[in-house]
Amino acid sequence: MRKKPKQLSNSDSEQSHDQAVDGAQQPLLAHLADLRRSLLRSLIGLLVAFLALFPFANHLYAIVSAPLRAKLPADMTMIAIDVATPFLTPLKLCAYLALILAMPYILHQLWRFIAPGLYLREKKLAIPLLVSSVLLFYAGILFAYFLVFPLVFNFFQLVMPEGISWMTDINSYLNFVTTMVLAFGLVFEIPIATMLLVLAGITTPQNVAKKRPYVVVGCFFIGMMLTPPDVISQVLLAVPAWLLFELGILLSRVVIRRRKAAE
Repeated sequence: MRKKPKQLSNSDSEQSHDQAVDGAQQPLLAHLADLRRSLLRSLIGLLVAFLALFPFANHLYAIVSAPLRAKLPADMTMIAIDVATPFLTPLKLCAYLALILAMPYILHQLWRFIAPGLYLREKKLAIPLLVSSVLLFYAGILFAYFLVFPLVFNFFQLVMPEGISWMTDINSYLNFVTTMVLAFGLVFEIPIATMLLVLAGITTPQNVAKKRPYVVVGCFFIGMMLTPPDVISQVLLAVPAWLLFELGILLSRVVIRRRKAAE
């Protein structure tokens, strides 16, 4: 009677995969060629996203500026103080949005470049971290647009001195929005940064938790540095940063517990 072939266990499969990774060495020129190919594909993806957005540049700027325009008095509007600003500012917005939209594809190209050199356990951890980092960055953008901007602009409207016409330059507004969006997008990456520090063995969830008082102070300091000088925007950045820090500790403990159980 013919015997069935012996199936490899998960540990044997992981070990054979890791041995194949160690043995699959490529010359430097091959790595450079792969890097060049990934960079070109990323640039093409960015260009395609930009060209797709360019016909809707003015409409996109109207959407982005809606939180401010909703708070302006009826007799006030946004202005353009330079000759080329009405054309260049929506163009710059398209470039920013193209980078945000193309980010998953760019990260996919980066993954294709580094994946052949990763062990199987590293691949299992890297994929969820990459996906969650993109989703958290998008969540930070949406949080800033739908919650922070209306509250901040409403506060500015309330404290505006009498006799002052609040007519913001469209380029200044875009710079303000870009800074705020980037700040909230990066703050929402705190759980990923915390997990990476723990998974890399640099620290432990217990040691990270002991730094909680310093982290809380640091969150409010970052909120003060990255947001306008008003209490509302500073708190809206600092409190989510602290909560996301706690989420990072919780997720790190879960991952470490599962890793020990698997061993």
